[in-house]
Amino acid sequence: MQNSQPKIIELIKNKKVYHEYMIEDKYDAGIALEGWEVKAIRKHRINLQDSHVVVRNHECFLIGAHITPLPTTASYSNPDPTRTRKLLLTRKEINKLIGAVQRKGFTVVPCKLFLKGNLIKIQIALAKGKKLHDKRQSEKEKTWKKEQQRHLKNQIK
Repeated sequence: MQNSQPKIIELIKNKKVYHEYMIEDKYDAGIALEGWEVKAIRKHRINLQDSHVVVRNHECFLIGAHITPLPTTASYSNPDPTRTRKLLLTRKEINKLIGAVQRKGFTVVPCKLFLKGNLIKIQIALAKGKKLHDKRQSEKEKTWKKEQQRHLKNQIK
C-alpha cells in the first residue's frame, strides 16, 4: 500500500522569527524561482534571517532572502542573490493577509523553507512583534518547561 502524502523535508528554519514575533496564523506558499536558485536551495545555501514578505497589488513578494549561487552556476545567467521573489498563494489567502496587515497591524514573516515532494515551499506567518517583557516571559516559560522535563526524567529513574 502506497502512502499518497508527499514527503516533507525541512531545509531551513528562521529561528529569529519565533523569538521576535508572536505567531498568529501560518500559510504554505510556493515560490517563483530560477533554475540556479532551486539548485542552491537544495544544497542549503539560503538565508532567511533578514527577510520579510510584502503584499503589493494583490501579490505577495519575498524580500531580502539571500540565496548564495553555487560556484558551478553559469556565468551568462548573472545571478542576483537578494532579488525579490514572488510567492504563490491563493486569492483567498492573499485577501486574509491584506486585511490583517492593513487593519490589525500584523506583519508577514517567513518561518521556514521546505521540500514537499520535489516542490520548494515556504511557510509564512501572520505575526505581531513582541515587546521586551514578552520576550523575557517566553524565555522564562521555556526554561521552566526544560526544568519540568528534567525533574520528570529524574523521577522516572
